[in-house]
Amino acid sequence: METPIERELALDLVLSPERSTTVPARLTYHVRDPYAVHITFDALSDRPVRWTFARELLLEGVLRPCGQGDVRVWPAAVEGRGVVCVALSSPAGDALLRAPAKAVTAWLERTLRAVPPGREGGHLGLDEGLERLLAAPLDGAGETDL
Repeated sequence: METPIERELALDLVLSPERSTTVPARLTYHVRDPYAVHITFDALSDRPVRWTFARELLLEGVLRPCGQGDVRVWPAAVEGRGVVCVALSSPAGDALLRAPAKAVTAWLERTLRAVPPGREGGHLGLDEGLERLLAAPLDGAGETDL
């Protein structure tokens, strides 16, 4: 079993233009799910909140504004430090979070070393699944025993 690529972060949850609070979070990437990144907020609580979205969205969002709908990501500067802003929308409400750009970028570089862009499909296990499907014996009715 593969080890996930994780990074603990303290994110700023923006409450108003003048006020924010710190929210503990964990970024997680699994090679077996190569297109997705996961952010878990308050992972130590009994009821952590987890969001999953495309790694490509986060990769592009550290460079320029991208996304629409439920997840939007863009780079910014706050008090002279680079941040990555992540806006999340759900029926339960909206949240604007800011993460340190250097930490997010370093974590993304680790994911890219594990699975380079364009190589994600090779980690989905499709070849093995197709091989098992084609190797399965047919029963008398012409159906496989899967």
